[in-house]
Amino acid sequence: MISPRSTFRAAQLVAGASTVLLLAPSVGAQSAMDGFDDYVARSVKDWNVPGLAIAVVKDDSVVFAKGYGVRKLGTHDSVDTHTLFANASTTKAFTSFVVQLLADDGKLRLDAPVVTYMPALHLSDPQATREITIADLLSHRTGLPESDFIWYEDTSSFPDILRRQGYVPFNAPVRSHFEYQNITYALAGEIAAQRAGTTWEKLVESRILSPLGMHETFTGTPDENAHRNIAFAHDYVNDTVRVIPRYKTDNIAPAGAMYSSVSDMAIWMRFLLDSARLGGKRVLSARGYADLFAPHILVDEKQFYPTAKLTHPRFQAYGQGWFLEDYRGEFVAFHTGSIDGMVAIVGLIPERRLGVVIFANRDHAELRHSLMYTVFDRYIGASKHDWNAEMLTMYTALRAEGKKADKQIDSAHVLGTSPSLPLARYVGVYSDSLYGTAMVKLEGKKLVAWFGPLQPQDLVHWHYDTFMAYARDAYRGRQLITFRLADDGTVAALASGDVVLPRVTIKPK
Repeated sequence: MISPRSTFRAAQLVAGASTVLLLAPSVGAQSAMDGFDDYVARSVKDWNVPGLAIAVVKDDSVVFAKGYGVRKLGTHDSVDTHTLFANASTTKAFTSFVVQLLADDGKLRLDAPVVTYMPALHLSDPQATREITIADLLSHRTGLPESDFIWYEDTSSFPDILRRQGYVPFNAPVRSHFEYQNITYALAGEIAAQRAGTTWEKLVESRILSPLGMHETFTGTPDENAHRNIAFAHDYVNDTVRVIPRYKTDNIAPAGAMYSSVSDMAIWMRFLLDSARLGGKRVLSARGYADLFAPHILVDEKQFYPTAKLTHPRFQAYGQGWFLEDYRGEFVAFHTGSIDGMVAIVGLIPERRLGVVIFANRDHAELRHSLMYTVFDRYIGASKHDWNAEMLTMYTALRAEGKKADKQIDSAHVLGTSPSLPLARYVGVYSDSLYGTAMVKLEGKKLVAWFGPLQPQDLVHWHYDTFMAYARDAYRGRQLITFRLADDGTVAALASGDVVLPRVTIKPK
């Protein structure tokens, strides 16, 4: 166990939305943030973000911390420095940290094959199954492609999610290619918990949150009735920002199920920027600490962020729970977090002992990047770039490209056709070992589809045997569903893009 929370108690920020300066930051540190408050306020307005919180740490001081906007549109509930937001994938840094702690304890080895600790693991490639190590899980270099469709909007337990992961084909040899993978990251956390004889939630609480005094950080998805100061999720619905349901990622918790405030995340950043010391003593070995921020796999442009088109890093890599790059000659470690209606980013320049955390409550509000680089510029030196303006222009264009692709779907719509069969003939259950189960029913004169536990989608005839599936939660959008017919004229399968679900039962009405 590490030292009690008293060492970090002084780091707690005072309540309210006003700027907070702690531990007597230097005059230079204060001047670096001159005018930043107004800049953030303008950025929040420019990006149409309901609420945002930010904290900046420099040399063991919190030099700036403030909340902007509201927790929920239509209310006057202001965001402050204690408002809870979804960490989403910034959770991964906590998971990699506790894995390294257990390596220090001798309870696991980073270079040990995963099957050493989980002999029952079964992936689609037996040789790869034997080769993948704990370190590979922490650096997204297993060779397994992203397979979020397995866990997203699914209530299955993690063992069942992992079982379905076993059907996913590898797209690269182990350690040859970076591919962001939430399920294998969650696996690393599950193994760490098993080796510690506890749950991942209790492991993170006992080894990080409690000793550091991070009492505004919670594993799992907090109940908004139990935590009044919590941000609500928002997204564009028909080009208008609206409140959307809060999404839970608890079934892959070590990969992204935490909520925190910028007050607490400032404690986390100060701790990391002090080489993971508590009370002057190392919590994590020098080897383990260096491992977190070492480039374990290069990241190609397609797997990195569009911001690279503007910031032009010379290298892009992944450590363990951290993306790595260079920016204006500085080594940067950062990670984003994104889940329906919520975003986060944590960015560090370790050699300058500089860190910034940003939370916002609008889906993919990429001002998180512009504000991070703006903070960096204020300490590196003057820059000719207005990152807010430049990145807003770029992401607005990318959003327009997305709408253009949607219009292309409409342009391919063939009018004047009818389904091959009466609607009742499409009713049935469609299932695949990897992709799960879909159920199609007839409600009145309309087909309705359920994909696992997802909210129902209304099927509207598009052309031939293709239907457009409209999610009843409008922010989830739409997708084309095609029923494939067998030679005898019966429905054989349901397909959406590359996903094909064979029909397993037929239940005509």
